[in-house]
Amino acid sequence: MDNSFTYQPATDRYNRMQYKYCGKSGLQLPLISLGLWHNFGSVDDFTVATDMIKYAFDRGITHFDLANNYGPVPGSAETNFGRILKENFQGYRDEMIISSKAGHEMWAGPYGGNSSRKNLMASINQSLRRTGLEYFDIFYSHRYDGVTPIEETIQTLIDIVKQGKALYIGISKYPPEQARIAYEMMTKAGVPCLISQYRYSMFDRAVEAETLPLAAEYGSGFIAFSPLAQGLLTDKYLNGIPEGSRAARSSGFLQRSQVTPEKIEAARQLNEIARLRGQTLAEMALAWILKDERVTSVIVGASSVNQLADNLKALEHLDFTPDDLAEIEQILARMI
Repeated sequence: MDNSFTYQPATDRYNRMQYKYCGKSGLQLPLISLGLWHNFGSVDDFTVATDMIKYAFDRGITHFDLANNYGPVPGSAETNFGRILKENFQGYRDEMIISSKAGHEMWAGPYGGNSSRKNLMASINQSLRRTGLEYFDIFYSHRYDGVTPIEETIQTLIDIVKQGKALYIGISKYPPEQARIAYEMMTKAGVPCLISQYRYSMFDRAVEAETLPLAAEYGSGFIAFSPLAQGLLTDKYLNGIPEGSRAARSSGFLQRSQVTPEKIEAARQLNEIARLRGQTLAEMALAWILKDERVTSVIVGASSVNQLADNLKALEHLDFTPDDLAEIEQILARMI
């Protein structure tokens, strides 16, 4: 496989990717976006991280998703991304959509990890310094913290746009009740919610009940994170928990208890459907999310160029037959 980064002519670069308008806006996002949640921090290999960013851009991935607490250590993913931009992408800023977020624990004390105006304003200023950017294309409230009045948080996001620190704003992981208030406030202020970011995969479909319809109602785009369920929707766990995997670690977002026999069996059955479609399980899982017209993009993570290249193959087969979809639904229903 050719992993080289050649700064392809724009027409060649963009012909490698499919794009979709984000909600009712005029902004297009690639169907696959690159998330920097893992593997881009100070503990990771900077050369590998650089190669992944280069490869992604050369294949038409224009959207790179950050948050102030991504690392480890927190903040280091933004710092590394800023260095990669400076060293490799001079003159390409206007061809990129760069997003960041704030709201989770970032620094010690009462102001370092909530959704208050104090936290969000301090956070975006810090994030801009770490990345070396003048503005973010998208800035999110990373969560509803359950304490800060929603009006305070949303007014801060609106002000961030009016101050020129972000072009667009979004919300992440908001419960439907608070999301509706956010959408209403943003719309009335003339700064509508561009995009809503939530966890969504074959194994986590909670957003289908209220969140996806609500975003569509207000014209917000929708972007899914953890589309492979932290690796459960790959071939990695088809035979149990391998040594060195995320679930084998004592800490992390995927716990051993989550790798249930029911999920393993479902993954095996889904893998067989994917094989008959000429795809890997991961490719099919990404395509399955993108079949919903309300979904703008999926955020993939990667630990290598090869893994990123494999994910991009999902775009080669996005269509599903009615029989495919019916069989997938039966498998997922049995897992509940």
